[in-house]
Amino acid sequence: MDVAADNSPSAQAREAREAPLDAYSRVVITVARTMTPHVAALSVTSRGRDGRSRQGAGSAVVFTTDGFLLTNAHVVAGADRGEAAFADGTMSEVDVVGSDPLSDLAVLRARGQAPPPATLGEADTLQVGQLVVAVGNPLGLAGSVTAGVVSGLGRSLPTSSGRAGRIIEDVIQTDAALNPGNSGGALTDARSRVVGINTAVAGIGLGLAVPINATTRHIIGELLAEGRVRRAYLGLATTPAPLPEPLAARTGQRLGLRVAQVVPGSPAERAGLHAGDLILSAGRAPLTRAQSLQRQLFGDAVGRPLPITVHRNGAMVDVIAVPSELTGAAA
Repeated sequence: MDVAADNSPSAQAREAREAPLDAYSRVVITVARTMTPHVAALSVTSRGRDGRSRQGAGSAVVFTTDGFLLTNAHVVAGADRGEAAFADGTMSEVDVVGSDPLSDLAVLRARGQAPPPATLGEADTLQVGQLVVAVGNPLGLAGSVTAGVVSGLGRSLPTSSGRAGRIIEDVIQTDAALNPGNSGGALTDARSRVVGINTAVAGIGLGLAVPINATTRHIIGELLAEGRVRRAYLGLATTPAPLPEPLAARTGQRLGLRVAQVVPGSPAERAGLHAGDLILSAGRAPLTRAQSLQRQLFGDAVGRPLPITVHRNGAMVDVIAVPSELTGAAA
C-alpha cells in the first residue's frame, strides 16, 4: 500500500525546526572525521623530586609534515620522552623538544611515522558564541569529540604549585566539555582549523584552551629553535574591561585590562599594582587585551623598566615595573 507523503503545515514546520540541528550535526561530524587522525593519545613517564616515576597522559596534535606535535606543558612536565598512539593504530616514540610553562605549550617530535599535520587557524578571529569542537584522544580511545561555543575570550588562568604561581594569558573559554585526557588536544573551528590547544577544565561545563595566534606562533617557533622560551615575567592575571565613558572619551581608548590577581612577591606587586587596577598602557602602548601585554614580555624585556599606566579610584597612576626572567620558580 502506498503511503502519501505528509506535506501538512505541521510536518513542514517540524522539518524546518530539525534542519538546523542536522546542519549542526553535519559540521561536528565533518570536524571529527577530519581532525581525529591528527590527534594522538600521549603517555609519558616523568620523575618527581622524590625520585619516583609517575605516569602522565594526555593528547597531542600533529602540526608539521615532519612529525612535530603540540601538547600542554603540564602534560609532559618532568618528562623528556613518551609514546604517541594515533587513531589508525600507528605508534611512535616521541621526544620533548621544548616546553613553556607560561603558555602551557610544549612541542614534541615523533621518532617514527606520524600522520599528516592538522591546519592551524587564527584564534584572534573567534567571536563569543561561535561553534568550536574539542578533539582529544584520551587513553587511546580513537578520538573523543565534544562540541560547544566560545563562551569567553581574552581570559587569564592563574595556577599554582606549592608557593610558585604562574599566569596563562589570553585563554579561550568554551562550554565544550573537556575530559582530563583531552589536555593537549585540539580546539577547532567549524572548518577544522586548530584555533586552540585544550588545557584545563575551569568548572562544570567550562573548559579553557591556549589560543593559536601570533604570540603562540612566536612561542612555538622559539620552542622549535631553542627548546625553551626566554620570557619576561610580571605576575598578573588580567581580563579585558571597558573604560568608564569619561575616561574613554578622554583617552580615545575603549578597553583596558582589569587586574584580577597579582602574584605575591612578583614584579607587579613590587611595582605597586593591585587587583582591581585598570591597566591602560604598558611601554607607552595602549593595552586592550591580554595578548597586547604578552607581546611585550619576551626575553628582551627582562630587567628593563616598563612604564605602566593604570586607572585607580578615579585617578591615573603611573608605575614602573621591572620584569624578571620567568624561571621554574616563577612558572
